[in-house]
Amino acid sequence: MPVKVRIPTQLRTLTGGAGEVSVDGSTVGEVLKGLDAAHPGFGRRLFDDAGQLRRFVNVFVAEEDVRFLQGLETPVAEGQTVSIVPAVAGG
Repeated sequence: MPVKVRIPTQLRTLTGGAGEVSVDGSTVGEVLKGLDAAHPGFGRRLFDDAGQLRRFVNVFVAEEDVRFLQGLETPVAEGQTVSIVPAVAGG
């Protein structure tokens, strides 16, 4: 089932400049793996060597951080939006 994935500006070179793409998947993990399959290069930027989300990558489903839900196992319904948001540091 297709869901929308919002792509941050820093990663849009991987999608040919698109700020939003459609990807199939029923969990966040499936969606992100589908994103990497459709647009190679996302996997190494989103996941660490253990297959977990990198510390500096935040992923939201319907405005909720998946780290506070079920992580990569968070269900995603058809038509929902998954947003990839890089962490911002400063001081």
